[in-house]
Amino acid sequence: MQAIRSILVVMEPQHPEGLALKRAKLIAGVTQSHLHLLVCDKKGDHSAWLNDLSSGLTQEGFSVSTQQSWHDNLHQTIITVQQAEGCNLVVKQHLPDNPLKKALLTPEDWKLLRYCPGPVLMVKTDRPWTGGSILAAVDVGNADGEHRTLHAGIISHGYDIAGLAKGTLHVITAHPTPMLSAVDPTFQLKETIEARYREQCRSFQAEYDISDERLHVVEGPADVVIPQMAHRLGAAVTVIGTVARTGLSGALIGNTAEVVLDALESDVLVLKPDEVIAHLEELVAQR
Repeated sequence: MQAIRSILVVMEPQHPEGLALKRAKLIAGVTQSHLHLLVCDKKGDHSAWLNDLSSGLTQEGFSVSTQQSWHDNLHQTIITVQQAEGCNLVVKQHLPDNPLKKALLTPEDWKLLRYCPGPVLMVKTDRPWTGGSILAAVDVGNADGEHRTLHAGIISHGYDIAGLAKGTLHVITAHPTPMLSAVDPTFQLKETIEARYREQCRSFQAEYDISDERLHVVEGPADVVIPQMAHRLGAAVTVIGTVARTGLSGALIGNTAEVVLDALESDVLVLKPDEVIAHLEELVAQR
């Protein structure tokens, strides 16, 4: 996270407690990043409020700029500004949709996770990060180069957050339920599946100094076991990834990242590999 030079903070005038800004200030305090405050609204004028925020932040020693903008919808507005301002991280408070609306329409926060060409931190709680557990979720069942690079990024960011929060990093990987019909006998017994997954974790355990006690190899669907482990650990932040070029799949199969976003009680940082970010940047440029 030391590479972060500019943070886009999505401001919500109707939620003045400013959870996103609180997290962004914590990160900027360590990385010396610039804060760009954005209000996504095509109607009301929020310039006075933004000016007050900017003055206060400047007095606290932060580098800050502000903007009010609107492009078609919420997620497109955020992505357009993120690209124009060259922001390396988007921080937004997660506001869950009601279940009926979610059944009919894809939530804006899900779309932001899918299409934003860069890391997105969704802030869900006002719980302090300091001294807490940080959970990094990886899928070691996928061992291709793109996934390995993503795993390294997820664990590295997890360590960075643990460092700035003076917390403890834990790593989780989910493995499939044993199937007697599996062609590979390894996948017929829980013990042999877990042993194989633990073996695949050895390289990043050695690289990032992750003890066996802080590595959790758990049987079950990722979208179920990740929130369960985060709850058990009382995680302050959960770091997850996606390798999908359109939609979220791959690193966490199906729409796991989206489902996990709603199920988790912690803040959520979602990462993508460089190739996916480049592809999404091309899509933005074509609009």
